[in-house]
Amino acid sequence: MSDKYIIFGATGSIGSSLAKKLKDSGRDIHLVARNEESVQQLASQLDSAYTVADVLENNFIEKVKSDIPEAKGLAYCVGSIDLKPFRMVKEQDLNNCMKLNLYSAVEAIKGYQESLKKNKGSIVLFSTVAAQRGFTNHAIIASAKAAVEGLTVSIAAEFAPNIRVNCIAPSLTNSKIAEPMLKNKVLAEGIAKAHPLKRLGEGQDSAALAKFLLTDESSWMTGQIIAVDGGRSKLS
Repeated sequence: MSDKYIIFGATGSIGSSLAKKLKDSGRDIHLVARNEESVQQLASQLDSAYTVADVLENNFIEKVKSDIPEAKGLAYCVGSIDLKPFRMVKEQDLNNCMKLNLYSAVEAIKGYQESLKKNKGSIVLFSTVAAQRGFTNHAIIASAKAAVEGLTVSIAAEFAPNIRVNCIAPSLTNSKIAEPMLKNKVLAEGIAKAHPLKRLGEGQDSAALAKFLLTDESSWMTGQIIAVDGGRSKLS
């Protein structure tokens, strides 16, 4: 049995936090990211294997599988923040967002479906609070992430009882992709105050749950969409 845990988007805020938590708990990890310098640095820090691959490229999964043929767990921590007024949304915007967040996640899962089944594995996907809570200018990303939630429950049903599939829906998290929004301190403080817990998310907030869902600690959980959002989806 392979006990490797693959993290796509491993150099992001959540992906890197998850990698550290898995490594600290004695798990064997494999990092996947598109920026060679960043993933090399993280891999060196964690003494782990890695693959440089861009999920937007065709056949990216073959490149990853040539380095790591089997897996026990797969976390697709890739994401984007695509914000536009609806009147400015173009078909290409939707296509690009769906490719990054949904289609490539599907390819990653299909690539490891058989080994995950053999290893009684687990898959963790990522959505957003905006998929179920309406926010202005979020039509592109909310549509794509709502599709990820639909994928989660569909394949959780199809893959049971051999592979568990769950999804985490964070609110805004301190990260590289959120930097354009958060560099405005007034805006960042306003967003933080919109959460009942009065702060923005950190990578480790979602990573702690992702580690739980990836491992056998959560062996009786599948098909769940779980919010890690400072209470924003339910209380504000």
